[in-house]
Amino acid sequence: MKKAKAAVAKADVAEVKTGGGRIAVSELNIGKAAARLLSTKLVSTEIAYLQRTLAASVTQADLDANVLAVRRLPWATIALAD
Repeated sequence: MKKAKAAVAKADVAEVKTGGGRIAVSELNIGKAAARLLSTKLVSTEIAYLQRTLAASVTQADLDANVLAVRRLPWATIALAD
């Protein structure tokens, strides 16, 4: 019985560390990730780009990686041509 509880506890810890759950790719969640990771906010064009390129829901790790990556992309890639 103790081994089973220990295995369940390890699985719970592993899921928390890896961010096993998925979150919606919304303006609010993108903004929260940017506030946590960057010293400045993302502009609306960057938020729109992330919403266009990501699926409807992603893991927190994927969202974090894309929020950091969008700042390194050329503006011509991010902005839509009129």
